[in-house]
Amino acid sequence: MPAKEKKSPKTIDEYIQTFPIEVQSVLQEVRKSIREVAPNASEAIRYAIPTFIQNGNLVHFAAFRNHIGFYALPSGNAKFQKELANYKMGKGSIQFPFDEPIPFALIQKIVKFRIKETSLKEKKKGTKKVKRRNNR
Repeated sequence: MPAKEKKSPKTIDEYIQTFPIEVQSVLQEVRKSIREVAPNASEAIRYAIPTFIQNGNLVHFAAFRNHIGFYALPSGNAKFQKELANYKMGKGSIQFPFDEPIPFALIQKIVKFRIKETSLKEKKKGTKKVKRRNNR
């Protein structure tokens, strides 16, 4: 008999429900913190993890054995390098350990920065489209 296939979550709620209750509460707080500063962002599962989308991917987050992974893309990490100095980071990832308080206010600052960044990119795209149309 074949092994039972693991079903991939299709929503952030489904994703969160796959974790122990204590991890679920942290994930819900991360989600709530993002939602408070990005009320117009939509939610999705991208790259198999929770993603907020507003003019493109805004931020991603995920749970692991010992930490919450937060993905603000390289620009978010670079902008907040000083505030993130005490956390393990990759090029576009930040690890917030479960054995330390999760910095929800910092997460919100990073999300606000990403909202501005993605809206500027969207405006530039719109300007380029208008210019192209006028040049025809």
